[in-house]
Amino acid sequence: MRDTMRERGLWGAIRHYANGGLELLRDLTPQRRRSRYGDIDYDFDYGVDTTWATISLRTRLRELLSGGQYQPSDPALFHLIVSTVPADPEAFTFIDLGSGKGRTLLMASDYPFRKIIGVELLEELNAIARQNIVRYKSDRQKCFHLESRTGDAKDFEFPAEPIVLYLFNPFPDHVMRAVLGNLRRSLEAAPREIYVIYHNVVHERTFAKCNWLHGIYRTPQFAVYLATIE
Repeated sequence: MRDTMRERGLWGAIRHYANGGLELLRDLTPQRRRSRYGDIDYDFDYGVDTTWATISLRTRLRELLSGGQYQPSDPALFHLIVSTVPADPEAFTFIDLGSGKGRTLLMASDYPFRKIIGVELLEELNAIARQNIVRYKSDRQKCFHLESRTGDAKDFEFPAEPIVLYLFNPFPDHVMRAVLGNLRRSLEAAPREIYVIYHNVVHERTFAKCNWLHGIYRTPQFAVYLATIE
């Protein structure tokens, strides 16, 4: 809550939590819960649990306090996004910060990445993600080195290897700035090829302030950057 007050001021924080509380009440209605299942066909096809609708009230409250809400990536759009990244997956580690129940990790395993890592702040979501990794079975799967960790994205230490970083607008702007700052320091310490996928470009101005992030592909829904330190 202190981070939210620092970002928005007292009245801004009050409005934020009031609006979030109203949304929380709306989410409890049967009609809203049904709509939250969204593309549940993915879960039926692979025997997993990746939609928003089965999240407990306790975790919803924690989402409100942390400033983010879990939303699984649409499969068709995810594969379109990955197709725009000019990287050989076999040479890269795929990282999703704010990975929720792990749907993106499962979809990324359709590509032969060296490794796939998810980091999720909320333990309930991460526990489900780990179960999904065990349950997931697909003839398309090419990467079998998947892991999901509970942790704060601000504290994540990027591995010193080529990376494709996926961010589905998973946290508030001040957290995004901290994550990008950590990524820059990691790149300075170990120069290497890094691509950043920013899906749902709400805080795109934050990216625009990073002159070391060079946009290589953009649509209204997502942007892809190449990270370079000259």
